[in-house]
Formats: sequence, structure tokens, C-alpha cells
Amino acid sequence: MSHHLKQLFGAAGMFALLAACSPETKAPTEPVPPPAATDPTAAATTGVSLTGEGWESLRIGMTRAEIVEALGEDANPDAVGGPDPESCDQFRPERAPEGMLLMVQNDRLTRISLGDESGIMTDEGLRVGDTAERVKAVYGDQAIVTSHKYQAAPAEYVTVWTRGGGEGYVEDETARGIVYEIGSDGTVMAIHAGGPSIQYVEGCA
Repeated sequence: MSHHLKQLFGAAGMFALLAACSPETKAPTEPVPPPAATDPTAAATTGVSLTGEGWESLRIGMTRAEIVEALGEDANPDAVGGPDPESCDQFRPERAPEGMLLMVQNDRLTRISLGDESGIMTDEGLRVGDTAERVKAVYGDQAIVTSHKYQAAPAEYVTVWTRGGGEGYVEDETARGIVYEIGSDGTVMAIHAGGPSIQYVEGCA
């Protein structure tokens, strides 16, 4: 009888072991894609998209300390970022991609800008170098087109608010959007994403 019980418990134990192991053996096959996406070098090439809310680990509204923790200190601390760095500063963290500039106002990230060297795309698949026509075609009625402050047409700003916003100057701090700055050749020369500071035409102003 005891031998029979041993066999029974032995079998039960085996089933328990199998049951405990089977989910674990399946689990590693599921999260294989995400680690590739979080790899910083892969992110630069696969292009984590820029939105009005942020890019990768950067979130609009995070503190300067959180930015430094995520991407390192200012890569070029001697550069002039803003006339009053305490209230508004622009810089590229050490581990940020080339062509990316962050705006920090009163210790909060308010804007992420992409320039010439950037290959990062927005969530609509647009990047620096794309034509104004393509930008407008993608957004349709959502796009607000305004004249460029310093350059003659076809230079202009194409603004798209994804949260809040609207026509005219937007002051709502919770608003989020993207501005495509079009140069005199009719192509995107810069992209600004974030809060109301995306409307600034000259650095911190």
C-alpha cells in the first residue's frame, strides 16, 4: 500500500513539476521582441517614434534630474543653451541621438527638437528632410499652417496638436503637439514636439 502511495505521490509530484515548469519554459519565447526595441543602439536605427508626449524614456514634464538619469548630462556644457538657464535651457544629453535638443523650463522637460542630423521619425513616419506637402497630406485638416517668422514662403510652420491646442497661440501647459518647421526649400528642417514651447521660434522665446 505504501509503495502504491509512493508511486501516486511520485506521479503527482512529476505532474506538479511539469505544471510549474511549463509556463516558465514558454515565457522566454514571448518577451523576445521588446528587449530589442529597448536597446539604445537599436532604438536609433529602428526609430522609436517621437510624439507630443515624448520619445523613448523621455517624457514631457519630467525633471532635469530624470533626464540626466535617463540619458546623461549635457554633452556640451559650454554651449549657450539659453539666456537664463534656470528658467529655460536647451541642451543635448550625452546619450541622446545626434540632432536632438531638449528644452527644460523651470526644471521640467517641455520640448524635444530634432535637427539636420536626426533620423528619428514622428509617430506618423515623418522626419527632417520630408516635404511640406507630405506632412500636410499625412495630417490633412489637423494641420495648422502659419508663416515662417524669418524666411519667405514656402518656409512655414505646420503645427499639429494631439492633445488640447487649437488655433492662435496656445498657453495650456497640458497641451501636446508637434511643429514641423519648413525651410525655404519646402522641406522639414526641424521638428519640435512637446507642450506650448513648441511654438517658440527662437530657442527659449
